[in-house]
Amino acid sequence: MSQYLITGNVPISGKIKASGNKNAALPCIAAAILAGAPVTLRNIPDIEDVQVMLDVYRSFGGSVETPEPGVYCLSLGNIRESRVPLEAAKKIRASILFAGPLLARTGKAILPPPGGDVIGRRRLDTHFLALTELGAVVDTDEDCGAFVFTAAKLKGADIFLDEASVTATENAVMAAVLAGGKTVINNAASEPHVQDLCRMLASMGAIIEGTGSNVLTITGVKKLGSCDYAIGTDYMEVGSLIGLAAVTRGELEISGPRPCDLRPAKTAFGKLGIVWEHEGHVLRVPKKQAMKVNHDLGGMIPKIDDAPWPGFPPDLTSIIIVVATQVAGTVLVHEKMFESRMFFVDKLIGMGGRIVLCDPHRAVISGPAKLAGSELTSPDVRAGMAMVIAAMAAEGSSVIRNVYQIERGYENLVGRLRLLGGQIERQD
Repeated sequence: MSQYLITGNVPISGKIKASGNKNAALPCIAAAILAGAPVTLRNIPDIEDVQVMLDVYRSFGGSVETPEPGVYCLSLGNIRESRVPLEAAKKIRASILFAGPLLARTGKAILPPPGGDVIGRRRLDTHFLALTELGAVVDTDEDCGAFVFTAAKLKGADIFLDEASVTATENAVMAAVLAGGKTVINNAASEPHVQDLCRMLASMGAIIEGTGSNVLTITGVKKLGSCDYAIGTDYMEVGSLIGLAAVTRGELEISGPRPCDLRPAKTAFGKLGIVWEHEGHVLRVPKKQAMKVNHDLGGMIPKIDDAPWPGFPPDLTSIIIVVATQVAGTVLVHEKMFESRMFFVDKLIGMGGRIVLCDPHRAVISGPAKLAGSELTSPDVRAGMAMVIAAMAAEGSSVIRNVYQIERGYENLVGRLRLLGGQIERQD
């Protein structure tokens, strides 16, 4: 099993280009099934989850070409298979995203239960609700446990999602663009990656109104054409790099991020005395940071809590917990969306972090704490990156195992951090 060996207490400094948004790349690959002509996707990160999605696309009879790094040309004529391969489904939760486009193109989709990060219960009910409202029937294959979606013809509907699920919204949008009539999706997720998917589909000829809001109105069309679309940058990666620069006292310039994608993160990091400057699509993290908790009115302890967009992104909760250990003062971090995401904090406590885990959703962090190198195992993508940040801020050396989980979401992490001065190496 591969692992990282990290020597900490070394400032991260220099220039780096932000990778494409993983959470936009995955639904856009699935959406390519809807096209009646070749699709070109740009700014796609070279990570494990993307490669798995492309393998699933190929299993349906699609061809994938890579004329240059980060650019993929996808083409799919007649779909020869409507079943997502079992092994691929086990690897990533995003395999569920093929339900909507397969239904729209073939009237059938067979999906084994999706895998992915173990960060608590991750419901599929909202997907079923949305797709059944559009006319699909959902059964279970008792032999293999797969979900079987069928629909003679999808029809537009007025849908209210019982939660603002990102992937359920994306599935509903991809099914609705080829459904007959008009579809209204209420309580839709509106994250930047959902917006990327909607813009890609619009460039293919889909009619979508309300992109960026929680009400999407879709008028079905008979077919979609080709497109050449560049997805946005990964603001989760950017937030991780900002946190890394702050705790190692480094100066960093990140090119590519969209300022609007980082507004919720800027508010949360600001509570910890961490700021940055944004000029166009260049973000600069200064070397000198206050690194001190800004109290609420009356000297009250501030709270950082995640929420659906435009709230603080839950994928940055693990990152900001580590950052808070290096900031003077006390802060409450409230993870409201996943009940197991905080279970990595015992490793931070073992490194010297002053953290009280109140319950599965709340942690009180007091800093600054002097972290010591340790042996760690990555449980999921974001907690794994949080461990990298902790190790790079710590005194001494750390070993992080199960780095496959980290590399599912961060492109060429070791090589890019080494260019910034990080003392990190990958051992196979």
